[in-house]
Amino acid sequence: MPASYAYLGPEGTFTEVALRTLPEAATRELIPYVSVQSALDAVRAGEAEAAFVPIENSVEGGITTTLDELVAGAPLMIYREVLLSITFALLVRPGTKLSDIKTVSAHPAAQPQVRNWLKKHLPDAHWESAASNADAARLVQEGRYDAAFAGEFAAARYGLEALETGIHDAENAQTRFVLVGRPARPAAPTGADKTSVVLWQRDDHPGGLRDLLGEFATRGINLMLLQSRPTGAGIGNYCFCIDAEGHISDRRVAEALMGLKRICLQVRYLGSYPRADVQPEQVRQPRPGTSDEEFVAAADWVARCQDGRF
Repeated sequence: MPASYAYLGPEGTFTEVALRTLPEAATRELIPYVSVQSALDAVRAGEAEAAFVPIENSVEGGITTTLDELVAGAPLMIYREVLLSITFALLVRPGTKLSDIKTVSAHPAAQPQVRNWLKKHLPDAHWESAASNADAARLVQEGRYDAAFAGEFAAARYGLEALETGIHDAENAQTRFVLVGRPARPAAPTGADKTSVVLWQRDDHPGGLRDLLGEFATRGINLMLLQSRPTGAGIGNYCFCIDAEGHISDRRVAEALMGLKRICLQVRYLGSYPRADVQPEQVRQPRPGTSDEEFVAAADWVARCQDGRF
């Protein structure tokens, strides 16, 4: 039996399309799951080698369902990311006209990306959220709703028609997807990498977030995502999901993580993995004083001082 990848289903989701861009997907059994949680739980239970799920979009930022699942439960690790340009089609049962549409459905993350189009063309339509855009298409097929916002490619799968295509409120909208597996040694650095962590403060105090961010700033590490998520311990209690440039094997990144481990109540390492937005030759050079060579030289200087050789 081939190794399997779980993904946010059913068939016909943007997640499936993004997953199939990975070369290794051709050698895996791809199994759709009804939710992000169930896909990740399949990995935790050993039922799947990895799960492929959406984690961020360029319109609304981090996808909270995925972030919360990575924050809680048994630890998981990100190994790959994929960026996919997103544009929606309005899928309907054959013969449906725009004036017939009273209810529409899609994944909650889709709503901010089509809100203005919906207001202009279907101002009286009632919105209902679905587990995924493809699931919304399935519910339209079953007669539950009149229309779904989904990928045009899902129409044939569910016997629907694309009444409108190319729907998006923001030009060049993208969604970022990640391949998540059980914790293991991260892949070797490529020169264009990203490191993801979750941080919990020891206590709430003035400048607390500044202290956390300072561990990155003083080492010249750029942050690519910073999102707070409630811990469930009461109003005002948050953890912080962070994506930072670099790989854990980079001296500046490793030292930042060591600093965070000292001052945080808890640090959850979510992995170091290749970036999907740039190639190594496009990555900016480290700021002066933050390259691996300069860290090594500084450590050597301290050692010589300790030996009286300065």
